[in-house]
Amino acid sequence: QVQLVESGGGLVQPGGSLRLSCLASGRTYSNYFMGWFRQAPGKEREFVAAISWNGIRTDYSDSAEGRFFISRDNAKTTVFLQMNNVKPEDTGIYYCATSYSLGAPMTEGRSYDYWGQGTQVTVSA
Repeated sequence: QVQLVESGGGLVQPGGSLRLSCLASGRTYSNYFMGWFRQAPGKEREFVAAISWNGIRTDYSDSAEGRFFISRDNAKTTVFLQMNNVKPEDTGIYYCATSYSLGAPMTEGRSYDYWGQGTQVTVSA
């Protein structure tokens, strides 16, 4: 089993920055990639960013590209999402997830095996 706990969410003004963290515990070895997804009120969950186990490969949604940056620490137990120049449309619950599925697409929720409970991000003036 893997437990994922997100933190760092909150209220931020448009144009501001926020850094989300996701701490993994339990079976943290040999995961292939970790990702962030978000769900806005009344909308479906959508992919935001993902990073491979060694940090070499990253992937971003079009809306996140150039503004958000995903990283993970050397021990590979924490993944971060640096959110810059946030916009009101970035508002939502942000979920961290991890995958043990070799070769699965990082951008699809069905590729992930474990999910956190989420952290709320609200972008508003």
